[in-house]
Amino acid sequence: MDHRRGVAGAALLVLQLAASPMGGEAQQEDCHGRASLRIAVRDESGSIAIPNATVVLRWTEAEAVRRPVRQLTQPDGRLFLCAPGETRQATLWAEFADASSGEAVVTLEPGVTRDVELRLLVASGRTGRLIGQVRDARTEDPVAAAAVSLTGRPETVQTNRRGRFIMSGVPVGVYELSVRHLGYAPLSHPISVSLGITTDIEVGLVPDPAEMEPLVATATRVRRLEVKGFYERKYWGELVSGGTFYTAADIERRRPVLISHMISDESGIKLTCGIRRSKCRLVNTRRSVGFANEDCVMSIYLDGSWINRNPQDTIDDFVIPVEIAGLEIYKGAASLPAEFGGYASGCGVVVIWTK
Repeated sequence: MDHRRGVAGAALLVLQLAASPMGGEAQQEDCHGRASLRIAVRDESGSIAIPNATVVLRWTEAEAVRRPVRQLTQPDGRLFLCAPGETRQATLWAEFADASSGEAVVTLEPGVTRDVELRLLVASGRTGRLIGQVRDARTEDPVAAAAVSLTGRPETVQTNRRGRFIMSGVPVGVYELSVRHLGYAPLSHPISVSLGITTDIEVGLVPDPAEMEPLVATATRVRRLEVKGFYERKYWGELVSGGTFYTAADIERRRPVLISHMISDESGIKLTCGIRRSKCRLVNTRRSVGFANEDCVMSIYLDGSWINRNPQDTIDDFVIPVEIAGLEIYKGAASLPAEFGGYASGCGVVVIWTK
């Protein structure tokens, strides 16, 4: 049976919170006494391992949250990870095709392995997922411990210290989103849950009493981009100025004739072409190659594959603007995600995801 078919929505999560030894002295040596996670991704019954599932994980330290890690499970559906430094907590979930597990929050201890089992619903379930953030509408500070619920659903989740929440495995339909927190006016807002899709929600709570309306903004994520990690990289890249990101809506507003024109409008990038606009290449003007100061040609990835092996090829030979779902531009190695770090990436990288 191909378990990638008919997968929809987020499913079950099993957390084995009982601490266990590191699973042998060899693993203790591998992690050098640090905390670790032993992760298993399985189907709903727990009897079938899911290989090549993507585990998304955030390590949380005392004062900061590290950039998310995205790693694939082994053929046996397992993944073993050592925690960096003095990390105190890990937040993780699994994704596979159109499915994602619930979100697990695990407390870590030095020298101890935590076992986490993430179960995916391999069936024709009709579910979606909500991810959001609750802020103070006046100060824009995150609101922690706000209670978030949906009408007709028994679950109530609380926002974390960054004001974020996640609701997985929500049946498709229209609900009334309810957000409550002491000291703020209660909020109710209609929300739609779509099949196999994540909907982003931004909520602005108003201090009570106050003469202003609460704020709610929603946006539906493109599932393909979500699975490929586009939204995670966009969130963290914009947070630390680590790249430039465009969605299909951004590109549509710009209406470029060729995508190379839009990219070359970025500072530090120019488009160089031969006779009759042949052999066009995107060049990083802030860098050069070799002693002759040769053009520093940026690497191009299309749907995860490096495409500019042949200098005769141009980016416009492969894709037109209306076909693009997401665009990532990295001008230097410091901001470059590890998955795009090969193939002469020192001159910068352009990553394109098609619809």
